[in-house]
Amino acid sequence: MRVLLQAYAALHRFRRDQEGAALVELGVTIPLFLLLFMGIIDFGRMAFHYVVAERAMNVAARVAAVRLPACAGVPEFHRRDPSASGTPPEYGTSCRAGPDICLDAGTVTCAGSAANATASEIWDLVRGAMPPDATIAALSFSYSYDGSLGFLGGPYVPVVTVELQNQTFNFVSPLGRLAALAGAAGGSTLGAAVPFPPMSVSLPGEDLALGESG
Repeated sequence: MRVLLQAYAALHRFRRDQEGAALVELGVTIPLFLLLFMGIIDFGRMAFHYVVAERAMNVAARVAAVRLPACAGVPEFHRRDPSASGTPPEYGTSCRAGPDICLDAGTVTCAGSAANATASEIWDLVRGAMPPDATIAALSFSYSYDGSLGFLGGPYVPVVTVELQNQTFNFVSPLGRLAALAGAAGGSTLGAAVPFPPMSVSLPGEDLALGESG
């Protein structure tokens, strides 16, 4: 019985002993604090890259709207719609004057290429604002016919869209792995990168073929 009482007393003293408790608590809280601190830095970096890239895309769309097309196959002029019946409309007629005035050229889309002068010029302007791993192929250009723009026989005036896509953002803290896990759809790896939000900017083309100094 005496042994049990001594053991109980020793256990009671151990439970009340606070020596070293602060060190243990510090060891538990420091990793959590560092994780939170690095997470703030990471998300701040991501927000910075997003805002800067968004501004760069506005510049890219503006340049694309006044330069030669970045894609092959974009018409130079508005042509008559061959399917139109009746008297052919006169050159100079606004494309919005009727559904069969100008030929619908559809949408021409391509990825950025260093071999194209317009794409190369745009990339030289915006590359510093893009995510670190981005290449010129991350830019996508599209030229879409809009019946409310241009006139028959005049320069082709499409809606020009420049898009940034298929990019990732690399975290430096373990939060990147947690974010990748939370957003993964059946993924089996826990990388420190998450998809960078795609963005696009559209503007009506101004003349395309005549805007070298615009």
